[in-house]
Amino acid sequence: MSQIELVDTTERLSEIISHLCTKSQVAVDVESNGFFRYQERVCLVQLAADDNAWIVDPLAIDDLQPLGILLADPSIGKLFHAAGNDIRSLHRDWGFQVRNLSDTSIAAAFVGSTQLGMQAVLKEHAGVELTKPRNLQRSDWSLRPLKADALDYAASDVLHLGHAWNSLVEQLGEFSRLDWVREECERLEEVRYTPAERPVAFLSTKGSYHLDGAALAVLRSVHEFRDQEARRLDRPLFKVFSDPTLVQLSEEPLIELSDVKGLGRYAHPPGNKGLRQAISRGLASEPVKRPEREWTPGPLTPEERKAVDARLRALKGWRSQIGEEMGLNPGLLWPAASLERLARYPSSLDVEFNSPDVRRWQQREFGASMRAVLQSLG
Repeated sequence: MSQIELVDTTERLSEIISHLCTKSQVAVDVESNGFFRYQERVCLVQLAADDNAWIVDPLAIDDLQPLGILLADPSIGKLFHAAGNDIRSLHRDWGFQVRNLSDTSIAAAFVGSTQLGMQAVLKEHAGVELTKPRNLQRSDWSLRPLKADALDYAASDVLHLGHAWNSLVEQLGEFSRLDWVREECERLEEVRYTPAERPVAFLSTKGSYHLDGAALAVLRSVHEFRDQEARRLDRPLFKVFSDPTLVQLSEEPLIELSDVKGLGRYAHPPGNKGLRQAISRGLASEPVKRPEREWTPGPLTPEERKAVDARLRALKGWRSQIGEEMGLNPGLLWPAASLERLARYPSSLDVEFNSPDVRRWQQREFGASMRAVLQSLG
């Protein structure tokens, strides 16, 4: 029977970390409150080893440095599932970095699993079928006190990862792909939280790239209004209104707000006053010009475009064939951005080998085959 303990004092955290530092591997997960708050923060850190789990409450503990020491210790394996957001969150809140990381989601992809969510991976590779109550899947983890069912839910995310990982390592060994996963996990260790540059954050709004300068001026103003409202209400941005709604308002600034779906309280008085003022400020502003990219290739002639498209189809076909033969998602085998560059500059393969997009294992496994394909294309 697994033991689950809530750790909510500095003294107990130090004791637990001292114990875990004697282990070869520790499973780790985090729970945050980004679905409910403007400024997301980590609200729980789950740790597990030897079928026992410890739920660390960072909202109750003043000094989390022992946890940071554990995460950074390269002699102890840290086992995550889909670690990207967790790594960013730990770095954002405390500057923590993770070393000797393994990821069951990455491993599952490289043995050919098509369902990579935690529940699916645990069922397929550990024989564990988790029940995830809907009310806890979207729980506000900043609320206290933590109930027993919430602690059980949080613990379930780490208690079984070790069993799944052991199964995956065995399969990866049979396929001779363990080194591939190790390299992917090493790259994941370097992920860091990077805050958006506020003056130009609006330019990253999903679906806005086609907007002209006048519409971008409106987008900038409405984007700032949404941010101010989210701060005031302490709500995530999407709960004020969504990016597609921002884009629609920018494209159609004179539209009747009551006709815009997804505006909620901002579609009618008194909530629409501030929004309408923001739109008016945008309309009165100078058009916005997007910054030029550092480098963009020159335009292609129709014949050149035809040749590039043909090479890209051939390269994608090469990748898809290998993926089918290996039972893997082709996207794992060579980066799409690299294929696009090679289609345009087929003699640049040696340059691509040094690209940050291309992995060492990809070059080692598929470099010669890629070179032959490019030579056959002329």
